[in-house]
Amino acid sequence: MASFNRVILVGNVTRDPELRYIPSGTAVTDLGLAVNDRRKNAAGEWIDETTFIDVTLWGRTAEVATEYLNKGSSVLIEGRLKLDTWEKDGKKNSKLRVIGERMQMLGGKGGGGGGGGGSGAPRGAGAARGGGQSAPSHDETEAGPPDDDIPF
Repeated sequence: MASFNRVILVGNVTRDPELRYIPSGTAVTDLGLAVNDRRKNAAGEWIDETTFIDVTLWGRTAEVATEYLNKGSSVLIEGRLKLDTWEKDGKKNSKLRVIGERMQMLGGKGGGGGGGGGSGAPRGAGAARGGGQSAPSHDETEAGPPDDDIPF
């Protein structure tokens, strides 16, 4: 049977990312992400619930996150779930985390608002993927595809 492991999150960074390098020279950073949910309970009252999620970013994505994100930054993360397990003092522990494969910074310099590259980042630095690729900024895609790329 086929499996599918995809996660898309939009939230706020809970602490400044710290970049480190593993012995092979690959960059890695861990983020805390707070994702808010608002729903009505059985009595019809609104309840705000925050979920805190650990996210690990690798390669160029980790470097971009460390350079442009800080505590409170709004960000979209796309990736996959990974279960870490370890044993300490004879006790088995586990933790579910997200391995981020794509990151898109959201909001402006003040941490609020929507759209754009945000945080005063250079053009194209608003998104990062493993391998150092970055998606075009909103300004570059606003006009749409050239006429010869339209499939009809």
